[in-house]
Amino acid sequence: MQETEIVNAVVESTGTDTDTARRGVQSTLEVLGQRLAGGESKNLAAQLPAELKNCLPADAPGERFDLAEFYRRVAKREGGVTEAQARQHARATMHAVTVAVTDAEIGHVAGQLPTEYADLLGTEPVQKH
Repeated sequence: MQETEIVNAVVESTGTDTDTARRGVQSTLEVLGQRLAGGESKNLAAQLPAELKNCLPADAPGERFDLAEFYRRVAKREGGVTEAQARQHARATMHAVTVAVTDAEIGHVAGQLPTEYADLLGTEPVQKH
């Protein structure tokens, strides 16, 4: 899957414009990279399109923060969006990433996240705000 396909999937899911979707994808991956540890960020990046690999740090710090903080950080990085919009963008991004990478890789990512992150990794349709 190419970067444009991931961005377009976010556009289709959220109804936002391409630039906002691209910022949402990049912001989501950057914040996810802060949360992952033990080389998992690098492993995920290896399966993503070249344009998105740099969003994930090779040495992820494995910071511990809850899901609400995850969405706050995404909103802050995106700029000009609410936390509810950031949640939509992040969920749509992760749905597209789930399609783009192997099931095993998504399993490794999910394995590092507390159960409350099921909202981020959920597959039900994203509701527009």
